[in-house]
Amino acid sequence: MRILLVEDDDRIAKPLAEDLRHQHHVVDVASDGIEGWHCTQAVAYDLILLDLMLPKLDGIALCQQLRSSQYKGFVLMLTALDTTTDKVMGLDAGADDYLVKPFELEELSARIRALSRRPVNLQKPHLRYGPLEINQTSHTVTYAGTVLNLTPKEYLILECFLGHPTQVFTRSMLLDKLWELEQISGENTIKTHITNLRQKLKAAGSNKATIQTVYGVGYRFVQDFE
Repeated sequence: MRILLVEDDDRIAKPLAEDLRHQHHVVDVASDGIEGWHCTQAVAYDLILLDLMLPKLDGIALCQQLRSSQYKGFVLMLTALDTTTDKVMGLDAGADDYLVKPFELEELSARIRALSRRPVNLQKPHLRYGPLEINQTSHTVTYAGTVLNLTPKEYLILECFLGHPTQVFTRSMLLDKLWELEQISGENTIKTHITNLRQKLKAAGSNKATIQTVYGVGYRFVQDFE
């Protein structure tokens, strides 16, 4: 499953994300409600693990916003608030399940498996900028109708850029994106992937570089198609 963990406590988020990745899930982490919302607008998640007490936008408000935007995936709330009223609020906001902290990882895994057995109509979006398009259902990329033969790492990097086209990504940020696929790596690996992506875009007909180097910082996606 593709999972978004929205949790502001690193002491919980890091080991939880690591455990889920060991179970072969693809996991992204957001540290506040606003960041979590932006992630959901860029990537189609099968499941969102959502802390209730979050900075900037709390879990109840984020869950309501997700359901109002027609998010069809699963939402499992994780919170230290265990009163009946709190649980009812979470479920009424659109959560599918509710797990009280502290919890055992085995119980969380069992609840995720139970949710995955439920039928769901998850509409995965396309990311499109000019003639460049990512189909997040089939994980295919086309440029002006030409299919780009990308490696899994190249695909994830391009998906990251298209999902946040105005953001500058450092090499370390992109390494974090690839962590679940390659734990031992270096920043030169990112440089190689960027070079390969540029070459493949150019071979497909792109006249201008669509991945721009921001010297001393990192890279950003340039929406300049001609």
